[in-house]
Amino acid sequence: MAYNEAASLPAVVRGLKAALQQSGRGHEILVVDDGSDDGTAAATRLLEQEVPGLRVLRHDANRGLGGVYRTGFTEARCDWLSFFPADGQFPATNLPRLLAHAPDADLVLGYLEATDSTLGAALAWIERVLYRALFGALPRFQGVFLVRVAQLRSLPLISDGRGWAIVMEMIVRAHRAGWPIESVLTELKPRQHGASKVRNLRSIWANLRQLAQLRIKL
Repeated sequence: MAYNEAASLPAVVRGLKAALQQSGRGHEILVVDDGSDDGTAAATRLLEQEVPGLRVLRHDANRGLGGVYRTGFTEARCDWLSFFPADGQFPATNLPRLLAHAPDADLVLGYLEATDSTLGAALAWIERVLYRALFGALPRFQGVFLVRVAQLRSLPLISDGRGWAIVMEMIVRAHRAGWPIESVLTELKPRQHGASKVRNLRSIWANLRQLAQLRIKL
């Protein structure tokens, strides 16, 4: 998931490639360049020459997280699908943690330990409370996930906004459908380059508005 992440993308792709090779699973890495204008496209061209099994898709304009997720949902060609941001905050070591639960689940949700940031902890708490108010009790989730593609394609997902409402819709529908779902602790690292594009009041408020609209339809 890459939007103006030229500085961090190569290390993220190489880390994921190493983790996938170590897993022994057949795989591909799909980079979705979400309308970047900073040199991300040039970085992906170099990576295509270096990393076997890398496929790059480029959005002609920035579509936000929702657009990237929908592209990934449509383009996935393997049995399992996971998303990792190109900013490197979710290291590739999280991938084997998710894969370890794949035999027993159709959806594996990562979650994070309590943050040291007062603001970050407050925002996370507000999100959890509002999600519960909108959709009831849900499996614990914050960050990355792993989903069985055949099951994913059975869900009638309708969210079309820029934010992560489509992911919450997936979780709600999967939970209500009785999928085996597991939550696993994952690791988060500080950004090495740039600033967060999603963990701020503006983006959280926009996502919550989309979820409120979704609640009417579910």
